Amino acid sequence: MKTKFPINAFRDISTPFFYYDLDLLNTILSEVQQQARQLGYQLHYALKANINDPVLISIRKKGFGADCVSGNEILKAVETGFDPKSIVFAGVGKSDDEIRIGLQHHIHSFNCESLQELEVINHLAGGMNTQAAVSLRLNPNIDAHTHRYITTGIEENKFGINLWELNQVLEKINSFNNLTLIGLHFHIGSQILDQSVFKGLCLRINEIQQWFEERKIRINHINVGGGLGVNYSDPDGNLPDFNTYFNIFKQFLELRPGQQLHFEPGRALVAQSGSLISRVLYIKEGIKTRFAILDAGMTELIRPALYQAVHKIQNLTSSGLPLTYDVVGPICESSDCFGKAVILPQTQRGDLIAIRSTGAYGEVMSSSYNLRTKAKAYYSKDLLNHE
Repeated sequence: MKTKFPINAFRDISTPFFYYDLDLLNTILSEVQQQARQLGYQLHYALKANINDPVLISIRKKGFGADCVSGNEILKAVETGFDPKSIVFAGVGKSDDEIRIGLQHHIHSFNCESLQELEVINHLAGGMNTQAAVSLRLNPNIDAHTHRYITTGIEENKFGINLWELNQVLEKINSFNNLTLIGLHFHIGSQILDQSVFKGLCLRINEIQQWFEERKIRINHINVGGGLGVNYSDPDGNLPDFNTYFNIFKQFLELRPGQQLHFEPGRALVAQSGSLISRVLYIKEGIKTRFAILDAGMTELIRPALYQAVHKIQNLTSSGLPLTYDVVGPICESSDCFGKAVILPQTQRGDLIAIRSTGAYGEVMSSSYNLRTKAKAYYSKDLLNHE
């Protein structure tokens, strides 16, 4: 299913802006949820990928829970209708106020990343005369083979409890009156395209489960996080391969009787449904290249500057002969570049440009650097009716 661009409607809208194809989003959500339910898996959408209200409401209506990494994300999830009992709260640095928000809403689980965090949650829960359901986020020391900034599952990363700490952690948990251990949590990275690493995660979890069984500790659920990547070079091609992804866990993860399996997808659900729409301000001839200077910049999409990410770039309004451009933004930083040596039909001032697959980590990471006005969002359900 391809994204439909209502180009005539775009011409009347001030750029830059984010455009969401909600039909495509709902198709992806329906397919993923159907596959998960057939296997009995529980899904929590990772809000950090996109917190746009219509996007969140679409996800909630499809029966997803919420994976949050801040107190404000918990509040946003509740505000947009997610059941607090479906909310999990991760993050290596939860503040006291954020923990209290989770406790006040009686969320499903705090995914805890250190012994000291467990101590703090126990203390705050005691002060509120309540119990906190906790899962231990363990660092399995699995290399996700992705960008070093989004690898989270090896021992040099700040995330998770190291396996050699487990004895001490469990001794302490037994003395905490306001915590209930319900699960184990893992997340090894983001934008993972080599799915064999998930098999490695399954095998490591099997070893860890055996360790808990030997100590007669029952774990209600296993949460394997998210991380499934998307094809940024071909956003209209195959959708993220959740079928292979889920079946790896079905084949290699040894769940115990009655044990639930939870996932936290984010990018793979929302990335392909979003595009950043921009106008060409100027064409500038350089010594060795020509520049297409857009009115969108790293303030709207920071991934290329931060991760050296490559998004597909399309000229929506030109059918000229192909030429090569460096596609850049207006921000006063040399890193404000969306792509080098990009082949586009001959491009001129005023052309509409779509930067694809920005439904994840686009709008949510935007900023007002250089006192830029925040880009608005528009939706297929509104614009396609005016074509």
